[in-house]
Amino acid sequence: MSEPSRLFPSSRLSQDGPKVHVLHPGDVALAQAGERLETLLGSCVAVILTDPKRTVGAMCHIVNAGLPRQARQGDTAYAGYAMQAMFARLRAVGITPHLCHAYVFGGGNMFPALFNAQHVGAANVRWVLDFLQQQRIEVLAESVGDPCYRKIGWTVGSAELQIETVPVTPDGA
Repeated sequence: MSEPSRLFPSSRLSQDGPKVHVLHPGDVALAQAGERLETLLGSCVAVILTDPKRTVGAMCHIVNAGLPRQARQGDTAYAGYAMQAMFARLRAVGITPHLCHAYVFGGGNMFPALFNAQHVGAANVRWVLDFLQQQRIEVLAESVGDPCYRKIGWTVGSAELQIETVPVTPDGA
């Protein structure tokens, strides 16, 4: 049986002092104002949920929108479980998830020479956007699709998100 996804991403203090939460595939994190959330994406999708006052932020790094095999039940690498874990963390600090705002990133086509419209990144994005719409959570911004990697960073409380993109070559390298 494989090891379950980590619900506690690696955290470190930056040189200036605030905590930085670096999310890897399957991670879910909650951060307070002044703390930073970061991740690197290809076909995976990151969702940030924050209260309207930007006092708290939660991020997840979704690997797959599909349903897991029985042995992977509860694995936050899967979209449904990742969103459940984010909602639980927000509720634990008194934030109602349905009143949050969302940012959505990733879902890149990492092998554009092999796949056009139907690729895992597109399926991940479609699932996330449909889920957020069903939950009536407003998506304030998104950077999805295209053949590229994305490095995402956000300091909770800030109005600006940092998005760096690196194009993928046609063969996926």
